[in-house]
Amino acid sequence: MNTQEPAPTRAAVDEQKLLERFMWLSIGAAIVTIVLKATAAWVTGSVGFLSDALESGINLVAAAVGLWALKLSAKPADDNHNFGHSRAEYFSAQVEGTLILIASMVIIYTAVDRLINPVPVQQLGIGLAFSIVATLLNLGVGVALIRAGKKYRSTTLNADGHHLLTDVWTTVGVIVGMALVWLTGWQPLDPIVALLVGLNILFTGYTLLKGAILGLLSHTLPEDEQEVVQNFLDAYAKDNGVTFTSVRTAEAGRDRLVNLVMQVPGAWTVDHSHDHADAVEEGIAAALGGAETIVHIEPLGHPTRTGPLQI
Repeated sequence: MNTQEPAPTRAAVDEQKLLERFMWLSIGAAIVTIVLKATAAWVTGSVGFLSDALESGINLVAAAVGLWALKLSAKPADDNHNFGHSRAEYFSAQVEGTLILIASMVIIYTAVDRLINPVPVQQLGIGLAFSIVATLLNLGVGVALIRAGKKYRSTTLNADGHHLLTDVWTTVGVIVGMALVWLTGWQPLDPIVALLVGLNILFTGYTLLKGAILGLLSHTLPEDEQEVVQNFLDAYAKDNGVTFTSVRTAEAGRDRLVNLVMQVPGAWTVDHSHDHADAVEEGIAAALGGAETIVHIEPLGHPTRTGPLQI
């Protein structure tokens, strides 16, 4: 069976290239921030700065996996993947969430060890300067990724952007903590800040993993998009004398999937029913800004199956 799809449009190719450039931006930002934060940790001996540098290392790995997932998700359907590769982006989010969880465990362990075996920090002023520069860089890139992720419905960009913003808040907390150590001389603040950072990262990893798992389980479209679909169907049914039942929706990475039954007058020919099915598919795609819709035709009054198919 040949399941090859038509060649992607020029707009789709351009969008894919744009998303990949965003991921390369994330990779570049991660490399720079690792250097800055690792330098801050090395100069000061602070476990707080070290924990921050470790998270940026996770950012780099996650961005690289995200770039791979974006490239894979853009591949068209083939004989082994009849519905395409769009769910690869959820794999990226899972990897990122898992790496964040591992990093949080390492940070928490290091912080507890430093509480038990305290080590004084030094030259905090220089370390703070490096961390502030890294924070501003991550803030700019993180906001850009989230905006692009929402615009283009990219799970990978959205996850990576939120990870970077989490990194920003993490670094802000570290900077505040280190500044207080600098001003007060109270050394236990260093591992306490690192411990709080680890707990915050732990929660972020859990959130990313939860979202990725829901995506793999064919989670329905967001409520606002379901409402868009229903409003279109209500208007179409009123104008054309048909009825829609068994409407189902799902997300698959950047793709939207809609499956429904359209009940039509029994006197309609196959050709006429097919024309209306095409109009519904095109209308939903236009209303959502892109969607794959499957329309099953039934005669009006046909009983609607509400339970699972019995074989």
